Amino acid sequence: MQEKFTALTPALYDYLVAYNPPPDPVLRDLAAETKALGPISRMQIAVEQGVFLTFLARALGARRAVEIGTFTGYSAISIARGLVPDGTLLCCDLNEEWTAIARRYFARAGLAERITLRIAPAIETVRALPRAPEIDLVFIDADKTGYRGYYEELLPRLRPNGVLIFDNVLWSGHVIDPDDHSTSTEAIRALNDAVARDRRVEAVMLPVSDGITLVRKL
Repeated sequence: MQEKFTALTPALYDYLVAYNPPPDPVLRDLAAETKALGPISRMQIAVEQGVFLTFLARALGARRAVEIGTFTGYSAISIARGLVPDGTLLCCDLNEEWTAIARRYFARAGLAERITLRIAPAIETVRALPRAPEIDLVFIDADKTGYRGYYEELLPRLRPNGVLIFDNVLWSGHVIDPDDHSTSTEAIRALNDAVARDRRVEAVMLPVSDGITLVRKL
């Protein structure tokens, strides 16, 4: 099926981005401030991922959403903007410095009342949530070794037909490098294998940015 694969060149990527809704001033300024942090800014999601998260939240009619790994807030704003009017987003992160930027932009976007940010180990925050299947949408973009634990804790709390999204499932191509046995790479490989075999869900992996997997609870 490789004849159906289109490699993205920088010019073709620019074309793709141009045909997506552009970031508004809030997201544009947030991206610029995040870029000024230096190489760590690579942790921010891509522009088209932000558009996709808003689109998906709206398509699901999502009311309750959870994010694991907030960084400076681009993905959180994208998700929160797609929620129904009374929807809420719970964000989990450990870093006060980066999330201080997020808080400022949550307020500027008019979303501060709809987003709850918990600074604590995400697995502890998730385990403290009710086990009722009430969550509509989950976005996981944090420590790769924690992915499997987040998955197992959040899946029972996801409603049927709710969607969980993993970011970085291609890990810059390292997942197919036979010489890469780093902890994060092995964790992503193990997660990808586990999700593909999990009969509780239906999953699709897509080459969006660094690879995302969408998991629908059956």
